[in-house]
Formats: sequence, C-alpha cells, structure tokens
Amino acid sequence: SPCVFSTAAQQRSTGDECGPEDPRDEPKHPLSDCALEHKAIKLEEQVRDLTERYRKALADSENVRRRTQKFVEDAKLFGIQSFCRDLVEIADILEKTAESAAEEAEPSNPNPTLKKICEGLSLIEAKLQSVFAKHGLQKMNPVGGKYDPYDHEIVCHVPAEGMQPGTIALVTQDGYKLHGRTIRHALVGVAVESQE
Repeated sequence: SPCVFSTAAQQRSTGDECGPEDPRDEPKHPLSDCALEHKAIKLEEQVRDLTERYRKALADSENVRRRTQKFVEDAKLFGIQSFCRDLVEIADILEKTAESAAEEAEPSNPNPTLKKICEGLSLIEAKLQSVFAKHGLQKMNPVGGKYDPYDHEIVCHVPAEGMQPGTIALVTQDGYKLHGRTIRHALVGVAVESQE
C-alpha cells in the first residue's frame, strides 16, 4: 500500500514536470478575444436591462403600496360618511325644535318646564356639534361668501341689497363637510342685481 501511494505521487510529480514551462505555449481557448468582448458587452446590456426592469418594478410596487395606504386611510376617514348624512338630518330636526322651543319660552311665557326643555335642547345641540367636530364633521357657514357649486346648491335668487351679486344671502338648509369633503350641499339663496 505505501508503495502504490509513492508511485502515484511520483507519477503526479513527473506529470507536472512534463507540462509546458512557458504559458504562451498553451493552446488558445476556443473563443477568441473578440468573441469574449462581444459576449461581455451583451452581458453588460442584459445587466443594464434587468437593472432597469428591477427599478421600474420597484417603483411600481411602491406606487401600489402608496395608493393602497391612501385608500385605507380614506376608508378610515370617510367610512362613516353615510352615517354622518343620517345624523345631520337629526341635527336639523333638533335645531328646528330648539328654535321653536326658544320662541315659545320667551319672557312673556313664565312656564318653567318649557324653559328647562329649551335649555336641555340647546345643550344636546351643542354636544352634538362638538361630537361632529371631534369626528371631522363640520357645518358650513356660507352666508356672505361666494357661491361654490361643489359646496352649495342654489334654491332661489334674492335681490342684492347691500351685498355683491354672486354672494350667498341666505341658507335654507345647512351643508356639512366631513374632513373637508362635502357630504351634504348647503341649500342657498344667491344675491343677484335687482332689475327695475
């Protein structure tokens, strides 16, 4: 066994000595230098192409992520929109009831129960408006402002006495915005020049 090993070691060392001493005498690789350069250029082009595709795919996925995040945020903010539309109708009824009770509870009417009901309705109305504000629901106050078709709906025209034409002179129904988005248009009367 040691003899076989030594023979193999001798053959290996002898084979090493038999190889060409000058590396220039080695046979040339089947691909020439020109072909290798051409192949390298093609590979560089492929790398650039794949890098560009990767960047575009990364940008697209980032855009999708941002859009999805915006969609989720909007869903959180405006998911209560239909509920708010229903509540503003209740706020209208409450406001009209409070106004009627206040008219009846004038100093000429000494009914203490009516005065307490009027005070209670005013407190409920104030609390409801504070809850609205807490959740981003705000009543519009357009009187004296310019008409905006995105926020207002014209129900009548009134003579412009002391007001510029095109400004809102009266509101017949309050409008509401939820986080800046109109959920109910204000029904308004717009001032126009009187024609004599």
